[in-house]
Amino acid sequence: MAAIINGKEISKQIKDELKEKVSKMKASGVEPCLAVVLVGEDPASQVYVKNKKNACEYIGIKSLSYELPESTSEEELLKLVDELNKNDEVNGILVQLPLPKQIDEDKIIRAISPDKDVDGFHPESVGRLSIGEKGFKSCTPAGIIELLKRSNIEIDGKECVIIGRSNIVGKPMGMLMLRENATVTICHSHTKNIKEVCKRADILIVAIGKREMIDASYVKEGATVIDVGMHRKEDGHLTGDVDFESVIPVCSAYTPVPGGVGPMTIAMLMNNCVESVER
Repeated sequence: MAAIINGKEISKQIKDELKEKVSKMKASGVEPCLAVVLVGEDPASQVYVKNKKNACEYIGIKSLSYELPESTSEEELLKLVDELNKNDEVNGILVQLPLPKQIDEDKIIRAISPDKDVDGFHPESVGRLSIGEKGFKSCTPAGIIELLKRSNIEIDGKECVIIGRSNIVGKPMGMLMLRENATVTICHSHTKNIKEVCKRADILIVAIGKREMIDASYVKEGATVIDVGMHRKEDGHLTGDVDFESVIPVCSAYTPVPGGVGPMTIAMLMNNCVESVER
């Protein structure tokens, strides 16, 4: 029977460890502080921001909230980011994506100080990751590494296939797996014979954004399957990029949707915020 990799449980372990660290920081007169900026009223973004605030409260991190109207200009947002960069009280800055169409997301990401870039999206953070220097890691890929390690799934020397090459998941995931000495292949829309490539994987990480696309025909017997996708079905239930009814009889371990990768993203965001103080 395939083992369930419980992201809720593992994220709670990490948050409890961070809670203890923050308690010691506060005892020595240091209080971590995360500034969260939300522009507009996207329902999914509102849920994510609420979850991040709840995580801050649980761990003991001070949270500053900036909820700006949909009509906010790029100039106004850049001004706020500049103020937060200069504010010594703030250790981490998170601007919730996506942003309204009048704002250039790349410009905003680049405006955040790399020393406060707790999302790990700034080109300098990405550069540090690519050459193995210390820096903020993208939260979802960093969370997947923790899921694997804390579930005692060996990465060193294993063949890892990642489906999807986004800047947020696929590319940084590949770099982190290389750092753990995996042999890495990244598949995308132009990959030929994708099923054959995927069937080589000891660890298959799926971040393709297509509902239940990956079935047993893509999965090697005994592989670990990590599903990064999240989609809402017609009946309101959540599902991922993997058709688990098909895949579970073949794989040895998997992340469910919901309750797998999702909770880890917020746990690693909190970890980055605490790390920013430790530096």
